[in-house]
Amino acid sequence: MHPDAAPPECETVLSVRNLSKTYKTGHHALKGVNLDIRRGEIFALLGPNGAGKTTLISIICGLVNASGGTVSVAGHDTVKAYRAARSRIGLVPQELTTDAFETVWATTSFSRGLFGKSPNPAHIEKVLRALSLWEKRDARIRTLSGGMKRRVLIAKALAHEPEVLFLDEPSAGVDVELRRDMWELVRKLREAGTTIILTTHYIEEAEEMADRVGVISQGELILVEDKVELMRKMGQKRLSVELSEPLAELPATLAAHGMVLEEGGRALSYVYDTRQAEGSPGAALAALLATLSAEGIAFDDLHTEQSSLEDIFVSLVRPAS
Repeated sequence: MHPDAAPPECETVLSVRNLSKTYKTGHHALKGVNLDIRRGEIFALLGPNGAGKTTLISIICGLVNASGGTVSVAGHDTVKAYRAARSRIGLVPQELTTDAFETVWATTSFSRGLFGKSPNPAHIEKVLRALSLWEKRDARIRTLSGGMKRRVLIAKALAHEPEVLFLDEPSAGVDVELRRDMWELVRKLREAGTTIILTTHYIEEAEEMADRVGVISQGELILVEDKVELMRKMGQKRLSVELSEPLAELPATLAAHGMVLEEGGRALSYVYDTRQAEGSPGAALAALLATLSAEGIAFDDLHTEQSSLEDIFVSLVRPAS
């Protein structure tokens, strides 16, 4: 499936065109990637290990040279106008690389200066307070916990007021509580106008936060879609029917619909694909209920479950058998 471009009414802040990367070993890390990121959105880039996520981010951020193609950030080509493009990008790497003997305040302020920005203590304070680092501003980084060090990395990335923030596996190695705190922070950043692009192994993270999802596999961007639309088009639903009385066997009329007897005859289940033609899932369910009634089968409850984003992701990247 060819990735969708951003609609004309949505301003594009990051544009990737025909991007490729081949290493000296001959490995094709990226193969003609095209992607538009809309200003102010949260975009989740999903893919298995080695799919090309980090290579793509590294090229956009100017850490790795592309073999072909172009990247522009806020209208600035990342090669021809490197400094202008890079100053609009904040990067939070996956690795906890920090200046161990510096204080939180000093390292954050220094990061701002690296991009030619004049000192702005008020902005640094705002960032540190937003990340619950204000009380630690005079602490040396080596004395902080792993979760706090990750917050410092985010503070450094935000110090120069970037328009686009990359979060490479932001929740790797942090506990559930901190992960939730970071999700809340990402939402606040987006509300303040920052565009967020994150890579993650925690698909629940993408399902919780993302506006759009991109899936990369073997160096190719195989899908870009609004999250809700993706789940609507590619998800499956499962109807479960709790029976009033157990059935010894499944009537042929129900088997013909694709229903399955479960839980020792106490429940029926039916899986259907939401990609079916509009209206047909509802018609199929109505026919099922009518058949239950015709067979004289009473039930106490019924409910449906939607497949998760993880189910969809696995189905997309699973190798063909």
